[in-house]
Amino acid sequence: MEKSKPKSPGNSGSPGFGLSGEPGGAARGIVHPEASPEEDDREGSLRPRTLKEFLGQKGMKENLAVFISAAKARNESLDHLFLIGPPGLGKTTLAQVVANELGADFKVTSAPALDKPKDLAGILTTVSEKTVFFIDEIHRLKPAIEEMLYIAMEDYELDWIIGQGPGARTIRLPIPPFTLVGATTKAGNVSSPLVSRFGITCRFSFYGQADMEAIVRRSAGILQIAINDDAASLLAASSRGTPRVVNRLLRRMRDFAQVRGRAVISREVVAEGLERLEIDSLGLERHDREILRIIIERYNGGPVGAETLAISVGEAVDTLEDYYEPYLIQAGLLQRTPRGRVVTSLVYEHLKLAGGEMILQDCSFNGPAES
Repeated sequence: MEKSKPKSPGNSGSPGFGLSGEPGGAARGIVHPEASPEEDDREGSLRPRTLKEFLGQKGMKENLAVFISAAKARNESLDHLFLIGPPGLGKTTLAQVVANELGADFKVTSAPALDKPKDLAGILTTVSEKTVFFIDEIHRLKPAIEEMLYIAMEDYELDWIIGQGPGARTIRLPIPPFTLVGATTKAGNVSSPLVSRFGITCRFSFYGQADMEAIVRRSAGILQIAINDDAASLLAASSRGTPRVVNRLLRRMRDFAQVRGRAVISREVVAEGLERLEIDSLGLERHDREILRIIIERYNGGPVGAETLAISVGEAVDTLEDYYEPYLIQAGLLQRTPRGRVVTSLVYEHLKLAGGEMILQDCSFNGPAES
């Protein structure tokens, strides 16, 4: 569920269009890591099942293997697990992996789906011992449900009110020891009392080039399509360090290779496919480059305020801040300053300025531009 967005030239009912090219705001780009439930279902076949199959995040994975082994040796449920990181890095996958490693049942829901305390009670009263209970977007839990969760996490009991008015009374229902896995992309929005009840915290970081190439080769094997090493390297470099993005792009490259009658995804196929999808070697789409172009051409590289920039690109402020800016900032292309948004020197190196027009420096797809 999306938050309601304030009207702007890009998401109002007017004939204007935002950067997405669609009325109503930003369309989901192919290299943006957010995924629909339907896409999550399609990616099920590519998800690793064990820690050994889970590539990347080495330090976090090694620590988690120790905690899982210790819990199994003591025949106890694993301590509650808090997963923090941007979308598409494998939080849901890791929760499933933990359940598989423990040999436990796996129940999954999202915070917006828990509308009333009885929804949470209905799930927790049916869990078996050592069940892994995964709540996605846990920062969006309602206060009443969060309060119920505190007691369940600490004492493995549920507070339940019977009756109404003066005759109402509270009883505590015991539940089997379980492992709560909470995932969030906005750790700062999770209340301190809830965070303090998690015994294990795992922070996801973006994947390095070597890990991304390994993920490409593994996914290509599952999809039964061959891919050359240089093609895997180029695809990995253009995927924002995010497994979900690289798997999405791999499927599209498979389509291009199939239509061209190729049995192998070559570097030429990937270069052509990225060019047709308007994705450059830093993983930027046309809409991302348009934001940078507007800051440079209209505001001399900044600073420019968020509201002014949002109006200039035809998007709502929250769409700009939540959807487009995070990767531009993480890639070192954009800075948020007290005076507004400013592009960095890397933008001028990545984009060639000639005759007042911006020409992609990376049209030949020779790899990421050097900082």
